[in-house]
Order: sequence, then C-alpha cells, then structure tokens
Amino acid sequence: MKQLREVDPNLFANLKKYLDKEFYVYAEEELEKFWQRCMTDIDRRAVHTDREGQPRLIKYDRFGNDISEIWVNEGYKQTVKETYETGIVGYVHKPIPALGRVGNYIYSYAQGYLLSQVEPGFYCPVTLTMATAYVLEHFADERIKAKYLPHVISTGEVELYEGATFLTERQGGSDVGANEVRAVLCGDHYEIYGEKYFASNAGMCGVALVLARIAGSEAGTKGLSLFLVPWRNDDGTLNGIHIRRLKDKLGVRAVPSAEVVFEGAKAYLIGDAKKGFYYMMEALNLSRVCNAVASIGIMKRALEEAKQYAVNRQAFGHTLTSYPMVKETLANLTARQEVQTSACFELISFFDRVMRTPGQASEQEKAWNRLLIALLKMRTAEEAIAFAHEAIEMHGGNGYIEDFVTPRLLRDAQVLTVWEGTANILGLEVLRLIRKYRVHETFIQTISEQLAALPGEIRAFATPVESGLNELIQSLKQLHGQREDVQTYHAKKIANRLCDLYLSVVALKEAEESERKQIIARLFLQHIWGCDLFDQEMLAVHYFDVIMSETKEVGV
Repeated sequence: MKQLREVDPNLFANLKKYLDKEFYVYAEEELEKFWQRCMTDIDRRAVHTDREGQPRLIKYDRFGNDISEIWVNEGYKQTVKETYETGIVGYVHKPIPALGRVGNYIYSYAQGYLLSQVEPGFYCPVTLTMATAYVLEHFADERIKAKYLPHVISTGEVELYEGATFLTERQGGSDVGANEVRAVLCGDHYEIYGEKYFASNAGMCGVALVLARIAGSEAGTKGLSLFLVPWRNDDGTLNGIHIRRLKDKLGVRAVPSAEVVFEGAKAYLIGDAKKGFYYMMEALNLSRVCNAVASIGIMKRALEEAKQYAVNRQAFGHTLTSYPMVKETLANLTARQEVQTSACFELISFFDRVMRTPGQASEQEKAWNRLLIALLKMRTAEEAIAFAHEAIEMHGGNGYIEDFVTPRLLRDAQVLTVWEGTANILGLEVLRLIRKYRVHETFIQTISEQLAALPGEIRAFATPVESGLNELIQSLKQLHGQREDVQTYHAKKIANRLCDLYLSVVALKEAEESERKQIIARLFLQHIWGCDLFDQEMLAVHYFDVIMSETKEVGV
C-alpha cells in the first residue's frame, strides 16, 4: 500500500503552508497512520455498515416500554472509538500530549478529509460533536461547561458524549424562524416540548444542542434560545426523549437520522436567551466547513478510484489511459480537486484564527469568513456529486455495481448539497453579506490586489479571470437598488461567479510554486472559463504523465 505522501502531496503542501514546523512533523506522522487505518479497517467497516449493518431503532423493550435505543454494529463502534481517540475533536480544545499545546482546526479538518474518503456518514457525528464542543467552550456558563465539555472532547480518558444539533422541524425546514418547540422554565433548568424532524446522530449522542422558544419570546429567529439537552438522565433513563422513527436515507447510512419527540426533556440554557439563533449559526458555519471538507474527501476518493481503474483496465487492446478523452477527464478532475482542496485549506487557516479567537476578529473579517464558507460549501458539494458520477462512468457498468465503492460515493455525496444549507440558501447568505457588510467591496479589492501581485508569466493566463471580475463589478452595479425579487433571483448566480473568481485566483497563486502547478492552473481556468471548441493545446493530453505524477516538473 502506498504512503499518503505519495497519494496526496497536495495535502501536505497545504499543511506545510499553515502549520509551524513542529506541528507539521507531528501531523505528517499521525495523518499517515490515520490514513492507513482509514483505507483498510475503517473502509471495510464502512462497507458493512452501508450494506448490512445500518443503524436500527429498538423502539420497545420486551415489556413494552419505550426505550428508543439505536443499535449500531460492532465495527461502527470501533470506528467511533478509534477516530475520537485521534483527537479529531478533542485536540481543537485541549493540548496534544506529544506537543504540549492545543491543536487547531487545520489539523482536525485534515483528519476529517481523510475520514471522509472512506466513511463520510460517520464524519457527520464528528461534525456535530465539533459544533457542540465549540458552543460549549465559547458560550456556555462555567457550570455547564465543566460538567459536559470534558466528555464531548474526550480522547479516551473519560466517557465520550458525542454531540448533535437539532434545528429542523416539519413546518419550517430551512425556515428556522418557524420553529415551534417550546422551553418551559422549571427552577434552575428548563423542560423542552415538541419535535425535531431531522435529527442526525439521534440516540448516539450524549448531549444535543436544541433550538426552542421560551414563552413570551418574539416571533422568528430572534425569539429562539439554545439549550443543551442530555440524552439520558444521570441514572441512565431517557431524559423525556423519544424517537418516532429513523429516516430511510439515500446515503450516509452510518449516521442515524430520526424524528425526535421531546416530552419535558431537562435542558440547560446556553448563554443569552436572545442569542440562541446566533449561537447555532456559529455552530452551523463550523459544520459548513466540515461539509466542504467531506466534499473534497469524496472528490479525492472518486478521483483515485477512477485513476486506478483506468490505469489497469484494458479496452480494445489498450489501457484506458491510452485514450485522449480519458486523459482529459482524469487531468481535469485532478486540477479541480487540487485547487478546491487548496482553497478549502486557505479558508480553514483563516477560519481557525477567526473562530478560536472570536473576540479579536473584526466584523469585516467575520463577514469574509462567512462569505468564503458559503461559497466553498456550495461549490464543493456540487463537485463531489460530479466527481462520483465521473468515477462511475470511468468504470462503465462496474461503476454501477455495489461491489465497487462508486455507487456509495454518489449516494453519500448527494446529501452534501442539502446538509447545512442548499445552494439557494447559501446564495441568500451571500446576498445578506453584501447588503449588511458590503463584503463584495472587500472581495473585489482582494481579488484585484492578488491578480496585480502575480508575476508576469502567470498574469498572462489571468485574462479571463480579469474579464470575469469586470463582469461581476458591472452586474453588482446593476443589481444595486433593484427590487427584492430581482436581487434574490440573481443571488445564486452572483455567488457562483464570486466562487469562480476566488478559486481561479487560488489556482493562479499556486501556479507560482512549480511548473506542474502552472499546468494545473491553466487546466482549471479552462474548466471555469471555457476554451475554444477546437483545443489546439490539449494540455491534458500533452502533460498527462506530469499531471498524474503529482510531483514531476516540466517546461511549459
């Protein structure tokens, strides 16, 4: 089996940019060990969970009592144990023993990227636990934090409490302001009543973050408060929580998603009662980054599956990689995966600083953070589906057979466009940021400065990007002052153009690093901005061996 460094040098190149030398050496060694485990034991368990070992609801015990327990297979339990003990959640909040200092989101998301290549379903509970840990550390009072945070960030020293975030209700969906779940004050705690309609990691979590409305609160999102709800009481009995049924999902079958009913569940208010929606949106932004990380992970696995099949499969007397169209597909996928992975880690580096020290970030920096999260979550989710589709097509009929991983990749990828906000919802988020923070002005200035800073030989390839930027500027001028329906109609289009520009500049900046990266950038720009119907350069064919080697250099 190859080493991770051989398979994904782009990952290590990004980590080297954003980690100091000591942390990078630690990460290099630990990620190699985790990847080897992911591609063997965890991958095999994921197949079993998806095919035969899906979570099941045990609604009643033998005496007819509602116990609402979730059965998961033993392999899944082992994956849970092994993954959390790597510190994928815990070391964002407490010191890494080998380093004697607290870790960061850069390392955590690198672990998530590897995990998502084999078990993106389980990365959902990890994501929810990360979000729960963040909210507890930054917004909960000291009493609640002291009791629950050590369990949520456990790496094996105390019992693990996985987390969950319950927002969605039947009547609301993405319209969170329509939520009706009630919170009633009972002395030093609250009781929760109502139902959540799409509650992921139900029954497996130790604690859940739940949005609910205190009597007398105003309508809409401003009247929602956030509560920490233990799944069980101290004596092990259910905390007034029942599972109506599990969702029969298309993919990500490892994570139990349920309809959950609260009947007086004991709950603890998090922070200011009037800021519940704000706290949950902070957690949601963290989850959206996880979503993007899961997407680039699926993209990488799909690419590797397509590549390995094409190298070994013979058709009409030649391997598939002998044919120009196959070369173009694989080269194009490689360029897109590398650029979007680099863009995600550039975002993660910025996100790490803003989220771990929120008091030090300006409002404009927070807006920039939210903008990049929305753009990359939207694009990478769509790309994960496209990559899974291309991997299936590369395999032909075999790609449609469940003996291969490709059908599962497509099923698992599909949810990523829905989780944590669809493209329409993210387009509206971008529009809000433009209206409230004028973030488009920061974007235009940043992109213009980065284009201007490119060396001459790289700047020569940037003409379509500069044209795209000018078109964006003109479109934003036209959009300003238009009716609400006109602005919302164009919101997703504007968001996509912003993303095109951001990714293109990431590709061009990396083109300065090597001649191979220059080819990658040119291929990526062709994909985004188009090329002539008759492509005389045929970069994907002429430089195919260099592109796929991931380390070679060539004169361009």
